[in-house]
Amino acid sequence: MKAPIHLNALRAFEASARHQSFSAAARELNVTPAAVGQLVRTLESWLGAPLFVRAGSGKARLVPTETAERALVDIRAGFDRLTLGMERLKDGSAGGVLTVTVSPAFAAKWLLPRIDRFQTSCPDTDVRLDTNHKSVDFVSQRIDIGVRYGLGQWPGLKAEKLMDEEVYPVCSPDLLRQPGRLQKLSGLAEETLIHDLSMDGHAGFPTWATWMEEAGVTGADTQRGMRINNSAAVLQAATEGRGVALARSVMARDDLAGGRLVRLFPEICVAPALAYYVVYRPECANLPRLVAFREWLHTEARR
Repeated sequence: MKAPIHLNALRAFEASARHQSFSAAARELNVTPAAVGQLVRTLESWLGAPLFVRAGSGKARLVPTETAERALVDIRAGFDRLTLGMERLKDGSAGGVLTVTVSPAFAAKWLLPRIDRFQTSCPDTDVRLDTNHKSVDFVSQRIDIGVRYGLGQWPGLKAEKLMDEEVYPVCSPDLLRQPGRLQKLSGLAEETLIHDLSMDGHAGFPTWATWMEEAGVTGADTQRGMRINNSAAVLQAATEGRGVALARSVMARDDLAGGRLVRLFPEICVAPALAYYVVYRPECANLPRLVAFREWLHTEARR
């Protein structure tokens, strides 16, 4: 006998299992808790077996049975495939909305100053930017494509290297013009150092301590100075003459080209193992609007 279609019941079951609550599942699905409970009971009646046991204080928490827990893996994968199928039906052209995830600093210092060229080349695609310091779930948050900084390995995502970068000191031209300042490496010991705290979670990224060690600077107190948790704000502080920043070349490129910042001691090159990568789900690789944006990113990086 063929099984009846229970998509709504399966959605109610999956949401209830994830939240361990009919009420929380109801809020997500925009229905009443009673409706969620009825859908789950309908599914249990058809299966002839319970899907949940009650647990916790007052037995208020729903816990999937062992059989239900095993089935959830395939049910969630099925919903992901259904979502992708709907996207393919909707996205037969390069038009529509493209959701892009990047860090706030990368958006401000690299992507936004260039995005008009993409919009000119693909006028039927509307870009929605999701700026976030943390990695996001591409499936649950319906992200199409992103740019991430790291070693190039993120579970479930295809990664293509976009850009390498260097790390070096920068300051404002006005600060550099002041007599006797920053003429030698040892002069860094007398300056206010601007630290980028947003990179603290990236193992292997150069700090002021490691950069000065590489450069052979000794006797400097590399722990003092100004600390900022956003790479764009680090560069802004440097352009305003607040001190000397340890800049990331991709972020600083436009400020250097525009004369708002000056690179110090260019003979010293420190390159982290980390790089920028274009990331996306492998099953979405051929969606037209994603292909167009991915190719545009690589074209801009080659500029």
